[in-house]
Amino acid sequence: MKRVSFAEFGGPDVLHLTDAEEPHAGPGQIRVAVRAAGVNPVDWRIREGQFRKVRPIELPAGVGQDAAGVVDEVGAGVEGVEVGDHVFGRGSSTYAEYAVLSAWARMPEGLAFEEAAGYPSVVETALRILRQVGVQPGQTLLVSGASGGVGSAVLQIARDRGITVTGTAGAANQDYLRGLGAHATTYGEGWVERVRRLGPVDAALDLAGSGVIRELVELTGDPQKVVSIADLAAPELGARFSGVTGNVPEALAEAAGLISRGKLRIPVGKSYTLAEAAAAHIDSRAGHTRGRRVIVV
Repeated sequence: MKRVSFAEFGGPDVLHLTDAEEPHAGPGQIRVAVRAAGVNPVDWRIREGQFRKVRPIELPAGVGQDAAGVVDEVGAGVEGVEVGDHVFGRGSSTYAEYAVLSAWARMPEGLAFEEAAGYPSVVETALRILRQVGVQPGQTLLVSGASGGVGSAVLQIARDRGITVTGTAGAANQDYLRGLGAHATTYGEGWVERVRRLGPVDAALDLAGSGVIRELVELTGDPQKVVSIADLAAPELGARFSGVTGNVPEALAEAAGLISRGKLRIPVGKSYTLAEAAAAHIDSRAGHTRGRRVIVV
C-alpha cells in the first residue's frame, strides 16, 4: 500500500509517499480502507520532533491519527461493527491507503468521508477542554483563535449547552464565527477592549498559542478559568495546559449524536492528496484555518 512517512525529524520536506506493508487489526482494533484522513497540528509537531523526549517513536514512522473509511478487517473481541461499515475514528499512520483504528464510531447518515475525517481529534479536544474549563450554561466563554477545527467544535457544542460564546479570529472569519452563533471580534491591537465591550467573560480557551494567556487571565479574573491547548507556558501564569487525550470512544459517540441532530458541522476548508501531505502540514502550521484540513485518499 501507499503511506506517508518520515525517516528523520525535520521540516515538511522529510515527508515522503512510500510503499509499505499493510497493517492488520489486532485485538480490540479494526482496519479501514482509508477514504480521508484528518490533518491536525499534532501531526506536524510529532514530525518536527517536539514530543520525542516524552513520546519516543521508532523511525521511519507513519503520520496521522484521524481517519474515515470502510471497515475491511475486524480484530478479535470487537463487537458491533462489521466489514463494509462506514466509520470515523482515531488510530495511527492514517495518511495511508489502509490504517488500524483503536477507537471509532459509525458515520451518521449522509456524512461524507471527507468531512467525517475532520472530527475525531477535534471533538475529543473540544469536549475535554470544555469540561476542564468548567464553564456552565448561562455563562460566557471566550475562545481565542476560534475559527479552526477545535474552535468550530467548541463554539457549536457550547451553544448547544446554553453557553454564550465570544470568539476571536481574523477579519476574514468574522461572519463565519457569527454563523456558528458566537459574538465575534478580531485579534490584534486593542482586542482586549473589544472583547470587554461585548460583555463579561467567565472562562476562556486559548486555541492558537499566540501569547494571550496573561490577557485571558485578566479578562476572566481567575487563572484557573483559562485553559490552553497551544501554549506550553500557560502554567507559568497559573492557567492550565491540556495535552492529555481523554475518552476517545465516548467523544466519538457524542460527536455522532451532535452531527445527527444537526448541532455540529465543521466544514472542510481545504483538501489534499497523499502526495500533498507536506503542503497540508505547511498550511496547518501557518494557521488561519476555517474549519478543517483533510487528506483525501
